Amino acid sequence: MKRILTNGTFGLVHLSRFNVLEIKEVVIATYLLLFKCVFFFFSLSPQKQKVVFVVSFEENAYYIHQEMVMRNVPFEIVFLCKPSLLKNLQSKLPDTKIIPFEAPKVFFWFQSIYHLATAKVVIVDNYFAFLSSIKFKRNVECFQVWHAAGALKKFGLKDKSTSNRRNAAIKRFKKVYEKFNKIVVGSEEMADIFMECFDVPSENILRMGIPRTDFFYEEDNQEKVKSLLYKEHPFLKDKKVILYAPTFRDTQLDHFKFELDIEKMYSELKEDYVLLIKLHPAVKYNSDLQTLYPEFLYDFSKYKGINELLVVTDYLITDYSSIPFEFALLNKPMIFYPYDLEEYQLQRGVIPNYIEQVPGPVVFKTEEIINRLKRDQFDLGQVYEFSNRWNRYSNGKSSGNLVQYIIAQLEVAPASQVNQLDVTPTGKSIWR
Repeated sequence: MKRILTNGTFGLVHLSRFNVLEIKEVVIATYLLLFKCVFFFFSLSPQKQKVVFVVSFEENAYYIHQEMVMRNVPFEIVFLCKPSLLKNLQSKLPDTKIIPFEAPKVFFWFQSIYHLATAKVVIVDNYFAFLSSIKFKRNVECFQVWHAAGALKKFGLKDKSTSNRRNAAIKRFKKVYEKFNKIVVGSEEMADIFMECFDVPSENILRMGIPRTDFFYEEDNQEKVKSLLYKEHPFLKDKKVILYAPTFRDTQLDHFKFELDIEKMYSELKEDYVLLIKLHPAVKYNSDLQTLYPEFLYDFSKYKGINELLVVTDYLITDYSSIPFEFALLNKPMIFYPYDLEEYQLQRGVIPNYIEQVPGPVVFKTEEIINRLKRDQFDLGQVYEFSNRWNRYSNGKSSGNLVQYIIAQLEVAPASQVNQLDVTPTGKSIWR
């Protein structure tokens, strides 16, 4: 009897999971069919001289936009963004049309699809399912400026969790990746990863560097950012700054679980250090940790400019996040804390030889982090080499190179202006 009950329970759980996946796919398919119909209707309208950004992270799009404005590119520019980015983008780009793409208001949804259907250039920074259901006009160029400069974890078709998805989902993923006419990269390493994870050919790769890394070559701009942050948050100037920026876990999106022993860090480090917490935007988190550890722990999870935080950070603690790739441009020390490495490797997947590949010590206990910080002995030569490999084409001119490439493709500028691309590999870290 016990065995029958056990098998029956398993069957019910399996059936329940099956039903949830099926329902999810039906909902997605229905939404995408509706999207496709509305897109087709709007695509009957005349095409416009228009660039449409679809953004989930603002940095790359912001730098490309600024370059286009500076060069007086004769195109209308429209931003479609996540509602969480709306206010920040509006404050930075007051003269640009910005529409909350995933807002509940139907008007914004129709307006967004209209701009997509009548654009000549579409620039995206993430996976967007709607791309699987539409067909752009023949002369439309779709650029993928991925939100990460490098990758320590698996994604796309190589994400191990993808094997749990239904065939319809896999087909949808592939259709999305097929829409990327060009994928912008900052290194050969990332080019290989995209070709593997998106199953795209080499000719789809654009080796021009990551636009938002231009910031790390703008010393005056960095000093302005520092001054502003120090003015708004004086504690950043008085002590050494530790930034803890872990990636998300699929099982902790609604409630992040801290694996750091904050109490111990507070006891050992509070006199000379402050600890900033920057969780992934996908993670929902509410805590009173700031109250529990006054003048030591500060939650910057809602702060949008991660690159701005990096310039005031002395030490980075992370795991499988892509932040080290930009932080390496500053040639500062990092500690890697992949406390769940074996589990994460099984569920999601990380790059081969993760421990040997990352540019800093790998630790698994809070005590090791504290000891590393106190000893302050880091191999910055390792960081230097890491940056050279992963930021090879990010030479401070990435935004300009991409905009010139777009201009050339659309033939809206003299060839003499277009022929000034500079994608020379940096060959060195900018701070060494």
